[in-house]
This record gives sequence, C-alpha cells and structure tokens, in this order.
Amino acid sequence: MKNNSAHNANKKYPSVCIIGAGSSGIAACKVFKQAGIPFVCYEAGDKVGGNWVFKNKNNMSSAYRSLHINVSTLQMAYSDFPIPEDYPDFPSHFLIAKYFDDYVEHFAFKDNIVFNTTVKTVQHRDDGLWDVSFNTRNADEKSFDESRVFDVVLVANGHHWNPRWPEPKFPGTFNGLEMHSHYYIDPSDPHDLTDKNVVVVGMGNSALDIACELGHQGVSKHVYLSVRRSNYIFPKYIAGKPFDRLLKHPSQNDHLTVWLRKYTPLWLQDRLARFFLGIYGGKPQNYGLQAPSHGVLDAHPSISDEICIRLGSGDIIPKTNIKELKGDKVLFDDGSEVEADIIIYATGYKITFPFFDENFIAAKDNDIALYQRMIDPKYNNLFFLALVQPLCAMMPIAEEQAKFIAAYLTGEYHLPQRSEMERMTNAEYYKTKNSYVASKRHTIQIDCQTYTYKLRKELKKGQ
Repeated sequence: MKNNSAHNANKKYPSVCIIGAGSSGIAACKVFKQAGIPFVCYEAGDKVGGNWVFKNKNNMSSAYRSLHINVSTLQMAYSDFPIPEDYPDFPSHFLIAKYFDDYVEHFAFKDNIVFNTTVKTVQHRDDGLWDVSFNTRNADEKSFDESRVFDVVLVANGHHWNPRWPEPKFPGTFNGLEMHSHYYIDPSDPHDLTDKNVVVVGMGNSALDIACELGHQGVSKHVYLSVRRSNYIFPKYIAGKPFDRLLKHPSQNDHLTVWLRKYTPLWLQDRLARFFLGIYGGKPQNYGLQAPSHGVLDAHPSISDEICIRLGSGDIIPKTNIKELKGDKVLFDDGSEVEADIIIYATGYKITFPFFDENFIAAKDNDIALYQRMIDPKYNNLFFLALVQPLCAMMPIAEEQAKFIAAYLTGEYHLPQRSEMERMTNAEYYKTKNSYVASKRHTIQIDCQTYTYKLRKELKKGQ
C-alpha cells in the first residue's frame, strides 16, 4: 500500500482501536499511519514485540531463554524493513525483539502506542460503534480505569499466550510437578529440572526445543518425549541454505508455488514431500517415533535439526501417549512405564478474547470462521489480525492483512454483500477442515503463498 498520509491529510477516516503491540499489531500501526488512519494501540506490556519479548511484563510471553526463530530472516522480515544482514539465518528472540524496536523507531509511530494498558472490555453499541474500557498502570504501578469510543476495533492480541492443557486430563494422579511449556524458561527457571526424570508431552516446535535442551548430557537425568500423534520433521537447512529460501516472500506473488499447490494432485504433493524428507531426515520411525497417520502436508510441520540427533544419541527416549499417571510413575499406551519427577505439557494454546463477552464472539475449541480470516460478516468494523497458523512467519501475513483492512477503511476496497461474505467464509472454513488433520491446532491453518496471493486478488476485485 502506498504512503498516502500526506495525500489523505484532509480526509476523515474512522478511528481505530488496535489491541496489542506484538509483531502483528505493530504491522497494523505502521500501515495505518502511512494510510493516514487515526488509531490508538493499547499494549499490556512496556515494550513492543509481544511473544518475542523475553519475560514480557504483560506475563503473556511464551519465549524461553534459548528460543530461536524456525523460519529464516528472509521470510520473517516485513516487506519494507529488511532484517539486518549481520543477523544469523535463525536469530534468537533477543535479536528479533530488537528488530521490532528498530521497526517502530524507523516508521515513527511509538507515540500512538499506550503501554502498560490492558483492554478490559469491548462492547458493541446500538449505534454500531465500540465502547472500549482499559486499565493503565503508571510509573508508580498505580492503576486507573478509562474508556473511549472507537469507530473500529482491530484485535491483535495473539493466540499463543493462554495455555491449553490436555483435554481430557490423563487419568490417575501424579506426585511430581506438572507444568505447561508456556512457563518454561530454562532448565533452572522457574523450576530446577537438572538431574530429574522429565516427560515432555507433544511434538510441536516448543516440545522438540525443550526436550532437546533438557536432553543434553549433564542437564536432566532422563528425558522422555510422549507423542499422541506423530509428525513429520522438517530440517532448517537444505544443502547449507535455509529450507524456506525456495519460496518467495509472502508479500510477493509466488505464481509457481500457488499453481503447483492448486493443480498438482494431493497424492503427488505428498509423495514428493516424503521423497524430500527421506533424503534430508528420513522417516520419524527411523528415530523410534511412531509413523505419522497423516500425509506430510496434512499437518503443521515440526521443524528441528537437533531432535533426530538427540533421539539417535539416546539423549531423548521416544514414548507413546500417556495412558495413566501413577504417582511417581507414568504409564504409556504401549505398556511401558517410567519413573518421572516432572511432566511438561507442550500441548498448545487456546484462542481467547478476554475483553469480549463469550456470548458475543468466542473461539470455542479454537474454532472460528472469519471472512478472509479477518472479519465476522456480521460486523464490518471489527477485525482480527494474524488469527492464523501459517506455514511461514506471522509478520508478513499480518502486514498483508493490515494493508487489506486499511484499503477498506480508506474506501479503496469495498466488502462484498454479507451473504456473499458468509458463503465465502463457510467455503474456506470447510475446505480447511477437510485439508488438515482434525485437531485444535489446525482450525486456523493457512498456506502462506496461496493465502496472500488470494488476498491481493480479492483486494483488486473490490476496488
């Protein structure tokens, strides 16, 4: 989107409340400022960056000390603000947080962000506007409540901050410590995990990272990786280059990838993916894991170069799903039983909007259907940013979504009729359900290049 702030200086655009100054919220701030759209961004913490701010004062960050990105800098960067060339391919969260600070400073919109402010309620008024109430903490940690009326609300509060525990709970009782990976910092914080028997539950990226860290000799005594549904493991590098360098940045039309995804039969896509993984990592069962029960492209991949080494070295012992908790022991579905001191549940997160009444809008079981993954057809002035699970980094996706929303708010794009929006929303909703493994993790899954290509195509169509 062009920088129209000077051109649009005399135009009156709707006022926007942005909830959250994480990596997605600041993308909207930047786009809206350049478009001349008046906005205020409320952030519960004292810094931008959300999940990428280590020990964020908003108490919602899930960044552990050793966290690094698992997509490369080329794919993670905003379209008009490259990540510095001296950054490594897969930087730590410390460097990424600095990148976000530099982004805000470069585009000069920090004054539009109100820090240490938690949005408490958002209510839809009879006249179509929004009552937004919030609580602000000052430098003396004293708090006070305020409220404002906005024309538009944009929700960018993230969906990796409210831990989801196993559902239903595992039968039995456990005498040791049970914790969610959200609270894990390192082997000694917030709990001492050294020389302990640890069971890590899950096979997402956090589960693999934490299991690998604890599995190094001299850290935990034994590490068991308990997996309910096995998954395919993608390497970070191919022939010495980041694996995702084969794809174009989501801000660019990747016609070849979109064409291949659309016209190549699914069975052939899966076979090619299996062949690729067979060359670079092999089958999960080669390392003692169960064979996945789904196709390679039917689930969000796990990305790790280290897990295969730790499993192959015996530093991590693969296990099936937990069958029963038995005091000081854990019984698994395969009948094996181990002594355990600690169980870490890396079982994902709930999509939560604490400022909305649940009867107004909610994502029960992480299930929510939105037009273009952003808009409830009932409300043309309520938007959800980055409420997707992308097969890439979130930042460029949020940026493309923000451009789409800005085009609508400035009159450059016109939404379809509500009935057409509902039809398109339902079609995409059920397509996703039929394309991925049925789980709470895949309700909002997208293929990045296909999604952004279609988003830009719809943007042109509605002009």
